[in-house]
Amino acid sequence: MLDIKGSFYIIDALLAVFLLLIVFLVVNTAITMPTYDYSYESRDIRIAQDVMESLSGKIDFTDQTFIGKISTILKDEDNSKESIKEVSKMSRDKLNSYNLKNYKLCENNVFDGKILASRGNFKKAADVDVATRNYGDYSYTLSVWEN
Repeated sequence: MLDIKGSFYIIDALLAVFLLLIVFLVVNTAITMPTYDYSYESRDIRIAQDVMESLSGKIDFTDQTFIGKISTILKDEDNSKESIKEVSKMSRDKLNSYNLKNYKLCENNVFDGKILASRGNFKKAADVDVATRNYGDYSYTLSVWEN
């Protein structure tokens, strides 16, 4: 059986092109498929970092950050009980403005883990997210969790 008109060659060429298109489609789909990012699995994973970043961030170079402000109050008043109470009240008010359900803000370096502000029961905490920022001699740790 001779193929005088070349129909077998045309069918063979079309099948080869069709297979190449399928291979390109599979490769393109594999490349453009979004990967699962584990760091964004939970909404709370970002909350402590976001809040701490806003507490320690400046709008421009003349502003003082919240972390800087409370550190200055503590340092200027030689870490007195009154300055700790003032900073604790300021911290509670500021963290409550972020509508956090459960949080704990501690100072780890000078006061050796003293809790400055907290809300919720830390003993029943699950999936605790932690962020730490330093300012001068002070090191602040914010913990956010779900019950």
